[in-house]
Amino acid sequence: MYKFLQKLGKSLMLPVAALPICGILMGLGYALAPGVMGVPDAPTSGAAYIVGFLLVKAGGALIDNMHWLFVIGVAVGMADDKDGTSALAGLVSFLMMKTLLSPGVVTTIMPSIADDRVKLLAFEKFENVFPAIIAGLIGATCYNKFKNTKLPDFLAFFSGKRCVAIVTAVASIAASVVLLFVWPIIFGALVAVGNAIKSLSFVGVGLYTFLNRLLIPTGLHHALNNVFWFDTIGIGDLTAYWNPMGEVAQNANWSVGMYMAGFFPCMMFGIAGAAVAMVRAAKNKKVAIGIVLSAAVCAFICGVTEPFEFAFMFTAFPLYVVYALLYGIFAAVTTALGFRAGFMFSAGATDLVFSASLPAANNTWLILPMGIAAFVVFYLVFYFAIKKFNLKTPGNEDEDAEAEEAKIVLANNDFTAIAAGVLAAVGGKENVSAVDYCTTRLRFEIKDYTGINEKAVKAAGAAGVIRPSKNACQVIIGPKVQFVYDELKKML
Repeated sequence: MYKFLQKLGKSLMLPVAALPICGILMGLGYALAPGVMGVPDAPTSGAAYIVGFLLVKAGGALIDNMHWLFVIGVAVGMADDKDGTSALAGLVSFLMMKTLLSPGVVTTIMPSIADDRVKLLAFEKFENVFPAIIAGLIGATCYNKFKNTKLPDFLAFFSGKRCVAIVTAVASIAASVVLLFVWPIIFGALVAVGNAIKSLSFVGVGLYTFLNRLLIPTGLHHALNNVFWFDTIGIGDLTAYWNPMGEVAQNANWSVGMYMAGFFPCMMFGIAGAAVAMVRAAKNKKVAIGIVLSAAVCAFICGVTEPFEFAFMFTAFPLYVVYALLYGIFAAVTTALGFRAGFMFSAGATDLVFSASLPAANNTWLILPMGIAAFVVFYLVFYFAIKKFNLKTPGNEDEDAEAEEAKIVLANNDFTAIAAGVLAAVGGKENVSAVDYCTTRLRFEIKDYTGINEKAVKAAGAAGVIRPSKNACQVIIGPKVQFVYDELKKML
């Protein structure tokens, strides 16, 4: 499972890399044109508005269609040989499920869903990252298993990679049938949780915020958001905040803004602290800076957090759980202290500035002390966890360590002899289940870890051995690893 999640995490880095620039564009756009968010009395014409409008739309082109990026990224990344056919298969899967599980189709198949507001909402919110990842996994799995399929002569045209999309379509129909029953149950359960925690005051705010972040990888946070932000079950915090004279605000039996305010210190300052910790703890700081600092700028300006969160949520999930817990703690404390602010898009500086003048805003000056506290706490927790447990955050993965290993020079260029020596040192071919290679390392799956002789590995010409688990062994060769691997494959 760990190996699968690690590979999935790496696959997600491809679409994640496209997100930071979008967040920056949207942040600048909203700053120039707050009228795009619907801020009361903000200009909706003029040169600044036009430029801001275009920047928002340019950034939103990818942010609003993020699920498509994840379909392709997962399908390609999880495929054995990164062939484009797997991307096509992932796209086929998502198109199939998106159509079969659209509200129009499901209410035709099961008319009773149309009368159930929660179930209908579940299918209205189906286009998100979680189904996209499922589709990408279906596409990649079908590609890996059926790319070499040989069909009878009269169907030979559909042999090999051409049959992958066909198999994927059938598999996606089956997946859609399962999700038709499972998806609304999961979604409905979260709505029920929302109903249960709304009576817990600021403790409930912390619990909601924790679950909101924890559910980001699945996309199911939309279920909770609809409970607390919109008038799904009678709360509608966002609706009431931005329309203080409306019916929802007039009938509010909660402190308006309490379900949004706690996100501000975490998104604006907490993520920045965590990003600095990742950079400081990284083996390859250039990689970390390129990914997480730009993501921190996105979060601060306009509250776009996905570029930061998806950069580590799968490769270091325990840290992501801690991250969600920190959100919950700060949201509870912020609410208890009386800080109130709201957002139309997300909890970034842009929304904070324009929401601070509305009637429900309160103690907005607390963003500075709470923000500083969030920066420090997030920094200390992330830095300690990454260093203590060697977590695979950006710049701290094996491939990042291999950047230094690329300087290694083998004692000689007799790749056959080196391969033979390494193979003997890891217990011979009888002890090898599989072998692959990356930038600088041979990556073995082994049967008996006691059969590895580390001294013999170094004597064969390798630089060293890393043992990530009992059934895995990595032999550090250096930049000429492919040539050693080629000889090793012949011997196996």
